[in-house]
Amino acid sequence: MNRQRYDLSTAKALVFVIFSSGLLISCNSDLLKQGEDMLNQYRPLTEDEITAGLKEALKVGTERAVDQVGHQGGYYQDRAIHIPLPAKLQPVQDALVKIGQGHYLAELEQGMNRAAEVAAPKARALFVDAIRQMSWQDVKQIYDGPEDAATRYFQKTMTPELKRTMRPVIDDSLAQVGVVQTYDRVMDRYRAIPFTPELNFDLNDYVIQHGIDGMFYYLAKEEAAIRQDPAKRTTEILQRVFGPADRG
Repeated sequence: MNRQRYDLSTAKALVFVIFSSGLLISCNSDLLKQGEDMLNQYRPLTEDEITAGLKEALKVGTERAVDQVGHQGGYYQDRAIHIPLPAKLQPVQDALVKIGQGHYLAELEQGMNRAAEVAAPKARALFVDAIRQMSWQDVKQIYDGPEDAATRYFQKTMTPELKRTMRPVIDDSLAQVGVVQTYDRVMDRYRAIPFTPELNFDLNDYVIQHGIDGMFYYLAKEEAAIRQDPAKRTTEILQRVFGPADRG
């Protein structure tokens, strides 16, 4: 996004005209504060302000994204990020449906989504660390980039660490919500059917990747909203950095 620059002398002249008009008779503290606010609105942003504003936006955005998915039904009941049965298990589903045991696949699908919901909050600390470590060059590239620039940055830099962090949580979650047991029952019944082909599939990797994708899906939405929607700028620094006077 292009930044629109304003000449400071122009802003000063604007304030002078306002204070000289008949609409503003007395120079009380409220009027002085209005003038200072107006000057500040049109003053070019510093690197520190842009950095603070962007990092605040990313902190707010990642918090909202994790909260969006990290609760019961956060994946399972959301059509946009619902984790479906893996395509590789389609032969298993077809075979079990034929013998009246398709309900095991429904249980498996629900369990996979629940595991992702349990694991998602564990990513919160990783986002905080990644934001803290961002350089000015990272900040500038994201700030001047497209509306999903931060999301792309996180996808590139954080995905390997997210997978490492989420794997033990997903492993435990899959066990806790009964997915491992359900999956084992599904495969046992599948293998008991004559002439079915053998399948090797890492269910944990599948759930981890889809869980990460769901978080980034909502992070991109939150990032775009903060850039575009004034109502989403819930702090003063967000209003200053992403306000209409500072962005084109």
